Amino acid sequence: MYHAFVKRLTARNFTYVNTQDYDALVASCVPHVHHRFGGDHALGGERHDTVALRLWFDRLGRLVPTLRLQIRDLWVTGMPWNTVVIVRWTGTAEYPDGSPYDQHGVHVITLRWGRVTSIDANEDSQAVARMMAALAAIGVTEATAAPITS
Repeated sequence: MYHAFVKRLTARNFTYVNTQDYDALVASCVPHVHHRFGGDHALGGERHDTVALRLWFDRLGRLVPTLRLQIRDLWVTGMPWNTVVIVRWTGTAEYPDGSPYDQHGVHVITLRWGRVTSIDANEDSQAVARMMAALAAIGVTEATAAPITS
């Protein structure tokens, strides 16, 4: 029963990314959530609280507003006080010229009593770097900004 709840929560949070409902997503996290997104680019780095995580999601929404994530596989293990969720996903968006952007990755998410404590995003960081370079080439300065960290 608990694992089914966690699967629904996780699917809902991925939907929040797709609809840019970042307030709802961040509300599912503990205040000192740890978020890691790989790569040396404007979306890379680590955050350690919901304030920085919210800023990061705002940046994601501005830079890649057409991003849509689709869960391919979802596994849950553990008890309510120490739950691990593994999500294999694909993502699509559009480059500034309208050509397709394709992405894939795995999130390892930890929860405690139904609240997200850690998000370890393992995506194709080279694909993200190419998107940031394409945005920078058309003058989107935020695409070259330093990562949001805390």
